Amino acid sequence: MEYDDEMLDYENDAENNYDDYDGPDGYRDEHEDEFASGFEGNEEAYYDEEYEEEAQYVDVDGDYDNYKTTSIGKIDPNDRTLTVTVTNASGAEAQAVIFGANQNPAQPAGVTVTVEESSHNEVKEESKANPFTIKGMKMSVSDPLQFDNVLKIVRRTAAGSNTERVYQPRNATSPQNFTQALIDDDNFSMQVTGQDSLRLDVRDGVTVVFTLTIKARANMGNLLNGRNVAELSHTPRTTGLPQIDLLRQRKSGVLGIKPKRRVVKRYARRPMPKRRFSRPRLLRRR
Repeated sequence: MEYDDEMLDYENDAENNYDDYDGPDGYRDEHEDEFASGFEGNEEAYYDEEYEEEAQYVDVDGDYDNYKTTSIGKIDPNDRTLTVTVTNASGAEAQAVIFGANQNPAQPAGVTVTVEESSHNEVKEESKANPFTIKGMKMSVSDPLQFDNVLKIVRRTAAGSNTERVYQPRNATSPQNFTQALIDDDNFSMQVTGQDSLRLDVRDGVTVVFTLTIKARANMGNLLNGRNVAELSHTPRTTGLPQIDLLRQRKSGVLGIKPKRRVVKRYARRPMPKRRFSRPRLLRRR
């Protein structure tokens, strides 16, 4: 029993003299026995509301095809219109083919397709290397009955696949069109590559004029300057109706790209805890 009491006295004495858990006033001394851990200055960030927050403003742009939007070029508003004129003087209804560079079918006798800005052949050749997207169309006809004939958007591949979609011009008629020989459809959309063509049956003696707006295109020449090949048009197309044109002046997403916005990312920083070392508990012999 006396031996146990003596050992207990040794332990208490060691605690009081060598252990840094309790300070002289019975509380732990927070600055006693602090050793450099090597991690000073390498604090980690924690999402913790208990710590002071700092705000960081970041400009957020949408991504298009894994490219930063700041690198995407802009299409000149004066270089985005194709005016395609189709005339049938064959004496019977015939099918005209617009675009279709790969297959390059011959037009029926008496049917002519011209592009006012350049030539139909030039547009077809350019679509092979620099495909583009049409968004929005005006269609005027010399005979309103021509609107009864549907348009066919055809994609034909070299492997033999043939996909055909039908567009009905009558769906775009509106009381806002003051003439029965004109429609304006902002929702008309078509991708033009060497595989794609627009086909329509033209009535005898009828002239059809398409005004097509290019919304996006690939410019392979940008590769020579180390820039993104994608080019977009940010200017709304003109419809001729003031109430609609003014409404379209608002910024909107282009091909899925969201307008720039500012967001706040909040970070809370908490320093890493410093390591503390305590002396080993030693027994002091009396």
